[in-house]
Amino acid sequence: MRCSPSVPERLRRALAAVVLCLLVPLAALAEGRIDYAEIVPGDEGYVVNADIDLELNPRLVEAVNRGVSLYFSAQFVVERDRWYWLDEVVAERSLNFRLTYNAIARSYRLSVGNFHQSFETLESAVRTMQRIRNWLIAPAGDLKTGTTYRAALRFQLDTSLLPRPFQVTAIGSRDWNLTTDWQRWTFLAGGNP
Repeated sequence: MRCSPSVPERLRRALAAVVLCLLVPLAALAEGRIDYAEIVPGDEGYVVNADIDLELNPRLVEAVNRGVSLYFSAQFVVERDRWYWLDEVVAERSLNFRLTYNAIARSYRLSVGNFHQSFETLESAVRTMQRIRNWLIAPAGDLKTGTTYRAALRFQLDTSLLPRPFQVTAIGSRDWNLTTDWQRWTFLAGGNP
Protein backbone atom coordinates (compact mmCIF):
# COMPACT_ATOMS: atom_id res chain seq x y z
CA MET A 1 0.00 0.00 0.00
CA ARG A 2 1.39 3.37 -1.01
CA CYS A 3 1.30 6.36 1.29
CA SER A 4 0.80 9.93 0.23
CA PRO A 5 3.98 11.55 -1.08
CA SER A 6 6.31 13.09 1.43
CA VAL A 7 6.69 16.83 1.78
CA PRO A 8 9.90 16.97 -0.32
CA GLU A 9 8.20 14.85 -3.02
CA ARG A 10 5.18 17.18 -3.14
CA LEU A 11 7.49 20.18 -3.19
CA ARG A 12 9.42 18.72 -6.15
CA ARG A 13 6.18 18.08 -8.03
CA ALA A 14 4.90 21.59 -7.33
CA LEU A 15 8.22 23.08 -8.44
CA ALA A 16 8.14 21.00 -11.63
CA ALA A 17 4.60 22.22 -12.35
CA VAL A 18 5.64 25.86 -11.85
CA VAL A 19 8.66 25.44 -14.15
CA LEU A 20 6.44 23.82 -16.80
CA CYS A 21 3.95 26.69 -16.58
CA LEU A 22 6.79 29.17 -17.07
CA LEU A 23 8.34 27.32 -20.01
CA VAL A 24 5.13 26.89 -22.02
CA PRO A 25 4.69 30.64 -22.65
CA LEU A 26 8.38 30.87 -23.62
CA ALA A 27 7.81 28.25 -26.32
CA ALA A 28 4.97 30.32 -27.76
CA LEU A 29 6.80 33.63 -27.77
CA ALA A 30 5.63 36.16 -30.28
CA GLU A 31 7.60 36.21 -33.49
CA GLY A 32 7.10 39.89 -34.15
CA ARG A 33 7.36 43.14 -32.30
CA ILE A 34 6.06 46.68 -32.39
CA ASP A 35 9.02 48.95 -33.09
CA TYR A 36 7.23 52.25 -32.62
CA ALA A 37 3.80 53.38 -31.44
CA GLU A 38 2.38 56.77 -30.53
CA ILE A 39 -0.92 58.53 -29.97
CA VAL A 40 -1.23 62.06 -31.31
CA PRO A 41 -4.10 64.52 -31.62
CA GLY A 42 -5.51 64.52 -35.14
CA ASP A 43 -8.19 66.49 -36.99
CA GLU A 44 -11.12 64.38 -35.72
CA GLY A 45 -9.63 63.06 -32.48
CA TYR A 46 -6.72 60.96 -31.28
CA VAL A 47 -4.91 58.82 -33.83
CA VAL A 48 -2.35 56.02 -33.59
CA ASN A 49 0.81 55.73 -35.65
CA ALA A 50 2.76 52.48 -35.38
CA ASP A 51 5.52 50.50 -37.08
CA ILE A 52 5.32 46.73 -36.74
CA ASP A 53 8.14 44.29 -37.40
CA LEU A 54 6.59 40.99 -38.44
CA GLU A 55 7.90 38.53 -40.99
CA LEU A 56 5.79 35.91 -42.73
CA ASN A 57 7.26 32.44 -42.37
CA PRO A 58 7.64 30.17 -45.45
CA ARG A 59 4.42 28.29 -44.63
CA LEU A 60 2.35 31.50 -44.68
CA VAL A 61 4.07 32.73 -47.85
CA GLU A 62 3.23 29.42 -49.55
CA ALA A 63 -0.39 29.60 -48.35
CA VAL A 64 -0.98 33.12 -49.68
CA ASN A 65 0.76 32.26 -52.98
CA ARG A 66 -1.63 29.31 -53.38
CA GLY A 67 -4.68 31.54 -53.00
CA VAL A 68 -5.41 31.40 -49.27
CA SER A 69 -6.44 34.78 -47.89
CA LEU A 70 -4.55 35.78 -44.74
CA TYR A 71 -6.29 37.99 -42.21
CA PHE A 72 -4.42 40.21 -39.78
CA SER A 73 -5.73 42.32 -36.94
CA ALA A 74 -4.32 45.30 -35.07
CA GLN A 75 -5.99 45.60 -31.67
CA PHE A 76 -5.86 48.75 -29.59
CA VAL A 77 -7.12 49.52 -26.08
CA VAL A 78 -7.16 52.76 -24.06
CA GLU A 79 -7.80 52.48 -20.31
CA ARG A 80 -8.06 54.92 -17.43
CA ASP A 81 -7.13 54.03 -13.84
CA ARG A 82 -9.90 54.05 -11.26
CA TRP A 83 -9.12 53.68 -7.58
CA TYR A 84 -12.60 52.50 -6.62
CA TRP A 85 -13.23 49.85 -9.27
CA LEU A 86 -11.70 48.06 -12.21
CA ASP A 87 -9.92 50.21 -14.77
CA GLU A 88 -12.23 51.89 -17.25
CA VAL A 89 -11.89 50.89 -20.91
CA VAL A 90 -12.26 54.21 -22.73
CA ALA A 91 -11.64 52.97 -26.26
CA GLU A 92 -11.23 49.55 -27.83
CA ARG A 93 -10.58 49.37 -31.55
CA SER A 94 -9.60 46.77 -34.11
CA LEU A 95 -8.16 47.32 -37.59
CA ASN A 96 -8.48 44.32 -39.92
CA PHE A 97 -6.34 43.54 -42.96
CA ARG A 98 -6.88 40.96 -45.69
CA LEU A 99 -3.92 39.85 -47.79
CA THR A 100 -4.63 37.90 -50.99
CA TYR A 101 -2.87 36.87 -54.19
CA ASN A 102 -4.45 37.15 -57.63
CA ALA A 103 -2.81 34.55 -59.88
CA ILE A 104 -4.28 36.00 -63.10
CA ALA A 105 -3.01 39.53 -62.46
CA ARG A 106 0.07 38.21 -60.62
CA SER A 107 -0.38 40.79 -57.91
CA TYR A 108 -0.98 40.89 -54.18
CA ARG A 109 -3.96 42.76 -52.81
CA LEU A 110 -4.15 44.35 -49.39
CA SER A 111 -7.64 45.27 -48.15
CA VAL A 112 -8.51 47.42 -45.15
CA GLY A 113 -12.27 47.76 -44.94
CA ASN A 114 -13.45 49.04 -48.34
CA PHE A 115 -9.99 50.29 -49.30
CA HIS A 116 -7.97 47.98 -51.59
CA GLN A 117 -4.46 48.39 -52.94
CA SER A 118 -2.51 46.13 -55.30
CA PHE A 119 1.22 45.36 -55.09
CA GLU A 120 3.66 43.60 -57.39
CA THR A 121 5.47 41.83 -54.55
CA LEU A 122 4.39 40.23 -51.29
CA GLU A 123 7.12 42.11 -49.42
CA SER A 124 5.74 45.51 -50.44
CA ALA A 125 2.19 44.51 -49.42
CA VAL A 126 3.38 43.27 -46.01
CA ARG A 127 5.55 46.37 -45.51
CA THR A 128 2.54 48.63 -46.18
CA MET A 129 0.39 46.64 -43.76
CA GLN A 130 3.01 47.05 -41.05
CA ARG A 131 2.95 50.87 -41.18
CA ILE A 132 -0.21 52.02 -39.46
CA ARG A 133 -0.80 55.76 -39.86
CA ASN A 134 -3.57 58.09 -38.70
CA TRP A 135 -5.79 55.33 -37.30
CA LEU A 136 -8.57 57.15 -35.43
CA ILE A 137 -8.98 55.50 -32.04
CA ALA A 138 -10.98 58.05 -30.04
CA PRO A 139 -12.94 61.21 -30.89
CA ALA A 140 -11.53 64.31 -29.19
CA GLY A 141 -14.38 64.46 -26.66
CA ASP A 142 -13.87 60.89 -25.41
CA LEU A 143 -10.56 61.66 -23.68
CA LYS A 144 -10.38 64.31 -20.95
CA THR A 145 -7.60 66.86 -21.40
CA GLY A 146 -4.95 66.59 -18.70
CA THR A 147 -5.83 62.98 -17.82
CA THR A 148 -3.27 60.18 -18.06
CA TYR A 149 -4.36 57.07 -19.95
CA ARG A 150 -2.79 53.68 -20.59
CA ALA A 151 -2.61 52.43 -24.16
CA ALA A 152 -1.93 48.94 -25.50
CA LEU A 153 -1.41 47.75 -29.09
CA ARG A 154 -1.03 44.26 -30.56
CA PHE A 155 -0.82 42.91 -34.11
CA GLN A 156 -1.58 39.31 -35.06
CA LEU A 157 -2.61 36.82 -37.70
CA ASP A 158 -6.32 36.14 -37.18
CA THR A 159 -6.71 32.38 -37.71
CA SER A 160 -10.44 32.47 -36.89
CA LEU A 161 -11.15 33.90 -40.37
CA LEU A 162 -9.17 31.26 -42.28
CA PRO A 163 -11.02 28.51 -44.17
CA ARG A 164 -12.01 25.63 -41.82
CA PRO A 165 -9.26 23.16 -42.87
CA PHE A 166 -6.63 25.81 -42.16
CA GLN A 167 -8.22 26.66 -38.80
CA VAL A 168 -7.83 23.02 -37.77
CA THR A 169 -4.23 22.99 -39.00
CA ALA A 170 -3.51 26.24 -37.15
CA ILE A 171 -4.45 24.77 -33.76
CA GLY A 172 -1.20 24.23 -31.93
CA SER A 173 0.94 24.94 -35.00
CA ARG A 174 3.76 27.42 -34.51
CA ASP A 175 3.70 28.29 -38.24
CA TRP A 176 0.22 29.77 -37.89
CA ASN A 177 0.84 31.52 -34.56
CA LEU A 178 2.11 34.89 -35.77
CA THR A 179 1.65 37.72 -33.27
CA THR A 180 3.35 40.50 -31.38
CA ASP A 181 3.32 41.03 -27.65
CA TRP A 182 1.16 43.85 -26.32
CA GLN A 183 3.03 47.16 -26.53
CA ARG A 184 1.96 49.23 -23.52
CA TRP A 185 2.57 52.88 -22.70
CA THR A 186 0.97 55.86 -20.97
CA PHE A 187 0.05 59.21 -22.50
CA LEU A 188 -1.43 62.49 -21.40
CA ALA A 189 -4.55 63.54 -23.29
CA GLY A 190 -4.27 67.01 -24.75
CA GLY A 191 -0.57 67.09 -24.02
CA ASN A 192 2.46 65.70 -25.75
CA PRO A 193 2.34 61.90 -26.12
